[in-house]
Amino acid sequence: MTPLLAILLPILLTFLPSAAVAAPAAVTGARIAPDPDQTRLVLDLSGPVTHQIFVLEGPDRVVVDIVDTKLSGQLPKAATDDPNLAGLRSGVREGDDLRIVLDLKRPVRVKSFPLAPDGDHGQRLVVALIPKSGAKAAAGRARSRGRATRTLVVAIDAGHGGEDPGAIGAHGTREKDVTLAIARRLAALVAKEPGMRPLMIRDSDTFVPLRARIRKARKYEADLFISIHADAFESPQAQGSSVFTLSRSGATSEAAKWLADKENSADRVGGVDLAERDDQLATVLLDMVQNAALERSVQAAGAVLNNLSRLGATHKGRVQKAGFVVLKSPDIPSMLIETAFISNPDEEARLRNGAEQQRLAAAIMTGIKQYFHRYRVQSAGRPASADPDPDAAAAPDSGSGNG
Repeated sequence: MTPLLAILLPILLTFLPSAAVAAPAAVTGARIAPDPDQTRLVLDLSGPVTHQIFVLEGPDRVVVDIVDTKLSGQLPKAATDDPNLAGLRSGVREGDDLRIVLDLKRPVRVKSFPLAPDGDHGQRLVVALIPKSGAKAAAGRARSRGRATRTLVVAIDAGHGGEDPGAIGAHGTREKDVTLAIARRLAALVAKEPGMRPLMIRDSDTFVPLRARIRKARKYEADLFISIHADAFESPQAQGSSVFTLSRSGATSEAAKWLADKENSADRVGGVDLAERDDQLATVLLDMVQNAALERSVQAAGAVLNNLSRLGATHKGRVQKAGFVVLKSPDIPSMLIETAFISNPDEEARLRNGAEQQRLAAAIMTGIKQYFHRYRVQSAGRPASADPDPDAAAAPDSGSGNG
């Protein structure tokens, strides 16, 4: 070390602690958005924060602790007719942390999530209060209107078609033919199941654009979207089934497209008319609907993959994530199934075999039934959109893709 550096280094180090301390974040604004099903508190932030949230009883309240953050201004007052929220109060915890307490009118489940900056809106934190009695109340309202449990619609998408043959095996097997055969077998099984009906996205050798597949599923209010494919790889040794759901990055880009498109914004997403909401609230609502659909997608895909694994080796042992276009419906749980590797001669032969096609369809059908057994959809609408499970853990993102 040079003599000059030896003299200057202690002096420089004395300045580092004050320079390295970052300025605390701030809650710069807050809004309450009530509706019949849930109440949302939206906090505007000066930057990313770390927070913890928990529920207390006697009296019922939700506590939100935000690390190293201060409150700028006042919290809003709860509306007297808000079904869930009685009031808001705040305080300082452990010197630098902000504590916000939401006093409740009734027990709730809680879901919180951050929203990244988007256009004119900065970083936000959303706290959603969902009454524990909401599902029973919705069922009671449906019964009082004399509605029976609605028929579940399973959209079945045979990949490729028409001028697009998809992957081609060593013996000339075309992916578009195999996927249509399996799709038809799956549709027949769905049609036999009480309370379900299939929706074939294509039922002939025709080309259907990717976005048109999503539109058809949404037009007929599908409760689940399944796209059937056959994988291919440069190595003929690759084998096994895979199941994909939409990656978080794919979901984020899709949400931006929906909010920017006036035609889409005028549509109803998850039972909510985005055109009737301001931009900030529309962003929050779409994000909640999309999060719920992603959670349900992972649940359904996991059930299907588990049953496919009983037929033989899977290519991956867990549900994969990618940005396939056909998975980008914002409010329909969706999955893409790579049934086998058509580039593997042995698997190509099995894909051509009618008995093997039936086994694949039966395994997928078992997974569908297991999923719907847990998440039964009522005639009033999809609970996945209106009442997302706040205890469901978001699946980690991995990978990207085209579709």
